Amino acid sequence: VQLQASGGGLVQAGGSLRLSCAASGRTISPYAGGWFRQAPGKEREFVAAITWNGDNTYYADSVKGRFTISRDNAKNTVYLQMNSLKPEDTAVYYCAAGRITTATMRVSRQYDYWGQGTLVTVSS
Repeated sequence: VQLQASGGGLVQAGGSLRLSCAASGRTISPYAGGWFRQAPGKEREFVAAITWNGDNTYYADSVKGRFTISRDNAKNTVYLQMNSLKPEDTAVYYCAAGRITTATMRVSRQYDYWGQGTLVTVSS
């Protein structure tokens, strides 16, 4: 599975962005989907994840209530809607997919496939 993340950009604090993660090469429907981010000088951290059928979603405490992960298996795409953005959300955002259990969806090394990352910059 090849993943292509897009939708990043520069936005003012309080604004919104929608990230997309388009899969190719194979259907993404059997896989859980996740978003992670890495800010300059920091380690990669979990942002959000969604089960293969979209029935369950998981969020980092720092984004809960502001970000929404969703998926459209017919379009082979996972999305991350980001609202009320803050300067501390500035990072490169990576999408990922894998056959993983709900217990490990927050763990980056459990994912099998990764996109190239898209930069989100939030100005104050």
